Amino acid sequence: MQADFRDEEPPFQEDSEQSSQTLAFAPQSDDQERKLRIRLGTSFFLFGLINNILYVVSLSAALDLVPPATPKGIIAFCGVAPAFGAKVGWNYILKGRIRYTRRLLGCCFCSVMGMLVVSSFESLGMRLLGICLASFSSGLGDLTFLQLSTTYPIALAGHSVGYFASGTGGAGICGASLWWKLRSLGVKRGIAICGFLPFVIPLTYFFLLPPATVFQGAVGTSAAYAAIPTADPPETPADEIEETEAQATRGPKIRVSLSAADKLRLVRPILLKYMLPLFLVYVIEKTINQGIGPTLIYPVPDPSTHPFWGQFIKSARDYYPLWQLVYETFVFLSRSSISLGFPALPTNLLGLPALVQSLIFIALSTESAKGIFPDNVGITISLIFLLIAVEGLCGGLAFVNVFYRIAQEDHPEESDSEYDIERKKQEREFKIGSIGAADSLGILLASLLAMPTEIGLCKAQVARGKDLCRTLEVANAFQYLQILQE
Repeated sequence: MQADFRDEEPPFQEDSEQSSQTLAFAPQSDDQERKLRIRLGTSFFLFGLINNILYVVSLSAALDLVPPATPKGIIAFCGVAPAFGAKVGWNYILKGRIRYTRRLLGCCFCSVMGMLVVSSFESLGMRLLGICLASFSSGLGDLTFLQLSTTYPIALAGHSVGYFASGTGGAGICGASLWWKLRSLGVKRGIAICGFLPFVIPLTYFFLLPPATVFQGAVGTSAAYAAIPTADPPETPADEIEETEAQATRGPKIRVSLSAADKLRLVRPILLKYMLPLFLVYVIEKTINQGIGPTLIYPVPDPSTHPFWGQFIKSARDYYPLWQLVYETFVFLSRSSISLGFPALPTNLLGLPALVQSLIFIALSTESAKGIFPDNVGITISLIFLLIAVEGLCGGLAFVNVFYRIAQEDHPEESDSEYDIERKKQEREFKIGSIGAADSLGILLASLLAMPTEIGLCKAQVARGKDLCRTLEVANAFQYLQILQE
């Protein structure tokens, strides 16, 4: 653990003694720096993957346990509202420095407790409590990891965000695959096995993640951040903690705390620039997936005339899972774009994914209601496949690029005082955390829009003589699970 961004963070000193302390060391070779970057990227990938896999697995198990008569809207609310509350409450209400160690240990505890509650109790109230714990842990975890990325030099803040986004994208696919394997053991036993997964996060944090200070003075940082290196770097996290605890006893602290007025001032310029594009993307894509996707049902393709699609679609029930698989796959690919080395979208194009998704929304809703695609089922399936793939690409690109761009802003300058350095640090943490509230709010709104959209489109299909959506019970756990994700 390194104290300038973790729970045991040392105070800034007002005297010159700090400059002589061993706070950091610069990588001494390109090979060493490359290894540190790999460790950093791997750590943030695991943070995104495990934090979201736990959420997916917990919710899928809970939905298996909830009685069929239970209104699914209650499950959707319990799966989204706590995450939204965590992102807003922890970011807007709490003041001062972030205690990362406490937060991550708290997330681990909530995840484990959520799984234990879901698997151990049969009452509806306790199961909903378990879903709430899983949702709260996931929301707070996403907020914390994104804020943690801002403690690294500017060139590596975006690097960290890129790998974190890639991990969150892979969580949908990996989580579904994991639960598919474990559910044969039974819900309670499968969840008990998954109860060990949360411990990957603190293990990664303490033993794999390199501290921010090892990069200072080496990659895209200013002298204001970097301390004078010594010949011998700290050998272990324990040595680093002892050093920073010793520093904490010297000199007075410089205390910085953002007021409500400060936070309002910081939010205003990012509302239209970052938050609105991400909010619109989530509203549109989740409404497509949950409101329109369940109604995109067609006759089963004949393998003799459509050999390719005939391999994947054996019954009408296979359409909806296929659309979700396509969506999750392309979300993963696009969220991995930064970590794969593709250039980030320019800031002035961050609204483009929402615009493209709006056109896809119009096309798919019109097809569902009126049937504008060709009568050939193979061509229709191919067109829908293409549109949903583009929808997933846009959703992932919006997510990773919005967070990547804001991670590049407002780093301290060489001329900044120690007070200004600490203030800018807290401002960057607050701003990137504020963006996370936009996606959760979008999911909440989509969960309210999806059901009337599905009902309206199904009625339009029945009116024109197509009743597959009514005769087939597609409103099952899968569609509501997708509402709850991310």
